[in-house]
Amino acid sequence: MLKLRLKKTGRKRAPSYRLVIIENSCRRDGRPVDEVGYYNPISKQYNLDGTKIKKWLDSGVKPTKTVFYLLKKAEII
Repeated sequence: MLKLRLKKTGRKRAPSYRLVIIENSCRRDGRPVDEVGYYNPISKQYNLDGTKIKKWLDSGVKPTKTVFYLLKKAEII
């Protein structure tokens, strides 16, 4: 089953995340199927590819709770 979740990048005490489509049994920083955006919680910046995300959601990908709220904030859901 595929999930839409965050993949941690950055360094200690300065995290940034990429929104990725990944198999739910893979580790957090594993190899993604597709990258659809990024999120920086420190500066509150995000850049999401709405068309790709909608395509994946229509095909049955489930977002995690945190990603769901981020998509809601960006008015994609």
